[in-house]
Amino acid sequence: MGLLGIFISLGLLMFLAYRGINVLILAPLLALLAVVLAGGIPLLATYTQVFMPALGNYLLKFFPLFMLGAIFGKLMADSGSARTIAEWFTTRLGAGQAIAAVVLACGVLTYGGVSLFVVAFAVYPIANALFERSDTPKRLLPAALALGSFTFTMTAFPGTPAIQNAIPMPYFATTPFAAPFYGIAAGLGMMTFGILWLNRRRDRAQAAGEGFGQHPKTDADADAPDQAQPGIAVALLPVALVIVLNALFTYVVIPGMDASYLAQDAYGGVTLDDVKGIWAIIASLVLSILLCAALNWRRFASPMDSFNKGTMGSLLPVFNTASEVGYGAVIASLPAFAIIRDAVLGISSNPLISAAVATNVLAGITGSASGGMSIALETLGAQFMTQAQAANIDPEIMHRVVALSSGGFDALPHNGAVITLLAITGLTHRQSYGDIFVVAVLIPFSMTVAVIAAATVL
Repeated sequence: MGLLGIFISLGLLMFLAYRGINVLILAPLLALLAVVLAGGIPLLATYTQVFMPALGNYLLKFFPLFMLGAIFGKLMADSGSARTIAEWFTTRLGAGQAIAAVVLACGVLTYGGVSLFVVAFAVYPIANALFERSDTPKRLLPAALALGSFTFTMTAFPGTPAIQNAIPMPYFATTPFAAPFYGIAAGLGMMTFGILWLNRRRDRAQAAGEGFGQHPKTDADADAPDQAQPGIAVALLPVALVIVLNALFTYVVIPGMDASYLAQDAYGGVTLDDVKGIWAIIASLVLSILLCAALNWRRFASPMDSFNKGTMGSLLPVFNTASEVGYGAVIASLPAFAIIRDAVLGISSNPLISAAVATNVLAGITGSASGGMSIALETLGAQFMTQAQAANIDPEIMHRVVALSSGGFDALPHNGAVITLLAITGLTHRQSYGDIFVVAVLIPFSMTVAVIAAATVL
């Protein structure tokens, strides 16, 4: 009954999240449902001593990254910088390369640390106009936005400040630049094959006489408010600084610090390798936020309002993910979970395959890349690390494979980002999800498989 209870709980989590019920409510309730069905396990003690500590530990590690990322994205949007970058790419590449222009504009912004939701709202009006001018079917627009916003810059390119690239660091003692060769190769593969697919779909549609089509206006189609936008150099500088400073802090500044005090109990008894990845992202985002604010101070309607809204905008995402981590901790504490653990770890003697399967499945169930990866690492991270060491696999490759795996099945139809993109564009799953599936699920999954194969052979 305990094993059945876990599957019932997971199934309800996926179904009810798709129906729009908040994970903050679902995660503790469904975790405790699994406890009740398991029988003989104290309910309240599991909630206060297992669920809540796991939630709290996640917040301790990652809340600064969520908050700083949200503030940076809000400043980029409110200053007009995000719009400037989107317009620059679309103007340079032109209507004939509408799909590539949208993908690259989204990619630059998300690689620089801007939230995918901010990017979608900033780029959509420009992308919509560009698709209409080039008579590219609008049904392909959500897939172009998805390809640029939550594929190669979220999980693959080294140094990205995306939370999906940060979560594996404490588990594998790695940095944001883990396995750069594999990350770059996978990222370029996602981008190239994704653009080729969407261009092929456009060409076939236009050959069949299908153009942009007639579509009702959505709220996101409204003209942007009058605003003195920055030039492209000013707009790009904070984005570029995030990546440059991230590398500088990771490889030069932090390794040169005397951090022997970290061994003290007051600082967690850790080493510099355990924290330098997160420190590097925090420092690079803080300095980039200050630069963005300084360069655009007069362009903000209210600078403090932008800071406050960015801060508040980080709370729901971080607590949603932390709640999913608490859920995973409860499931992992159940006796029946040992069966699932052994099954996952026994899928292959190659820990890369085991980690990829576990992360993909959980990301698909939760509809969340960060949530699925957090549950997988919370429940099996220590075993994955042990297996990797036994098989002489570089932890950096484990980091990259887990990150890549989080960006595969997460983009199933119930994924929140997918639903948001369709709402912004005014399209439906029936019209656009097929192409989203190819560029945000099938191609990223294929690149993960390719990385595992290459890492195993090499």
